[in-house]
Amino acid sequence: MSALLRIDGLRAWYGAAQVLHGVNLAIGEGEAVALAGRNGSGRSTLAKAIMGLVRCEGDMRYRGVQLVGMRAFRIARLGIGYVPETRDVFPTLTVRENLVLGERTGARFAIDDAYRLFPSLHERSAVKAGALSGGEQQMLALARTLMGDPSLIVIDEPGEGLAPRVIEQVAQSLAMLRSRGVAMLLIEERLTIARMLNARVAVMGHGAVQFDGALDELTRREDVVREWLAVG
Repeated sequence: MSALLRIDGLRAWYGAAQVLHGVNLAIGEGEAVALAGRNGSGRSTLAKAIMGLVRCEGDMRYRGVQLVGMRAFRIARLGIGYVPETRDVFPTLTVRENLVLGERTGARFAIDDAYRLFPSLHERSAVKAGALSGGEQQMLALARTLMGDPSLIVIDEPGEGLAPRVIEQVAQSLAMLRSRGVAMLLIEERLTIARMLNARVAVMGHGAVQFDGALDELTRREDVVREWLAVG
């Protein structure tokens, strides 16, 4: 599988504090990769580094194009979408108005496609985003990202604060996107959606990737689970 995104020796900082200490990771076309790790391991910082939102050094290429030093809007135009943990929908705008803001001329995904993927958004297209449930806001954030026609989406905690039934709906939506060739990097503490998608797992600790492999392999690696994932 060819690498859609390849990261080698990536380092990143918040001010003077270094958070990433040489991240190595590759994501293939249409692949789902889950990024696991304890709080403070550097997972969200990696997402922000991919999107050009923090200062970083190293080598990070998307379809061969160097992302380090590139501004966020240019990275988005290359075909990388980002759904932050806060979702960041526009609460005073309707569902449809939120989607229109994300539209890109000539994109593979149109508003009608978003409505087919997320039928509940179609039903609530005239409702203001601030009145949606947490699950509906997550779906709206995903749908709006798709309007930018990404080939890779970076999603920070897609199931955070959602009921199990809604998490399953989000997972089904992500599976449909993957079937359409969209690759994804999921930042997920409990790996609930990763299991549903049969995603590859990369475990972060101390600002670097400490394990990279199949979920089944991770469950057999008690040393990795104990050292980098177990709490208490």
